[in-house]
Amino acid sequence: MARREASFICQNCGAVYGRWQGKCDACGEWNTIAEENAASARPQMPGRAPRKGRAFALEALAGATHDAPRLASGIAEFDRVTGGGFVRGSVLLLGGDPGIGKSTLLIQVAATLARAKQRAVYISGEEAVAQVRLRAERLGLAGAQVELAAETSIEDIVATLGEGETPRLVIIDSIQTMWTDLVESAPGTVTQVRASAQALIRFAKRSGTAIILVGHVTKDGQIAGPRVVSTWSMQCCRSKVRARSSSASCARPRTDSVRLTRSACSR
Repeated sequence: MARREASFICQNCGAVYGRWQGKCDACGEWNTIAEENAASARPQMPGRAPRKGRAFALEALAGATHDAPRLASGIAEFDRVTGGGFVRGSVLLLGGDPGIGKSTLLIQVAATLARAKQRAVYISGEEAVAQVRLRAERLGLAGAQVELAAETSIEDIVATLGEGETPRLVIIDSIQTMWTDLVESAPGTVTQVRASAQALIRFAKRSGTAIILVGHVTKDGQIAGPRVVSTWSMQCCRSKVRARSSSASCARPRTDSVRLTRSACSR
């Protein structure tokens, strides 16, 4: 069995402390430090030696450089924010205020790629499949071949995505609802968010799938919980979505009325 060590982690910035305290010295927030348990070492099978590292090829600094091929989403403003489209194996963290239209925008992106004969998968951890279908019907996207699922287990998600044709785009809505068996913490905690994001990033690099992680935003405008994730993602996009219609759930929304007004690249 792996030895479990208790640590106290700030749920706002991810700072780790040896004991509980009321105020986080790193970000200055109060009552954001919670106790979490993490495995100090991965258990080894009896009689089996630890796995050795695998040698990989090194490349010279000099040589021809080529821009990474990008897959356009079909939405001009979204492609502008992402630098021209999705790069294979890239991970995008999309944040925005609650109800601003993140899920509405992303289902349009997934439907556009699906209509271009690309495999797009939408994983919802907050809504049922029926709710996502209703939103697609209001947007006139019911005919798109987008694959849907309501799941929160990272192990099950990675196993499912590994079957059949490799997806070109996977949307995780949202990263705060995901959990993995590797850590003993509630979904949404820094430890769970970190471990879940790492597993998805490894899958993206291994398979070449572009992944969008949806993150909630706090009242201060900061991405809640996965602030540490934004430093790992290839791009971090804080979006302000504006629509000409009065609400995202109106009877006849316009698919071309979405506008991204602010973006920030973490690298």
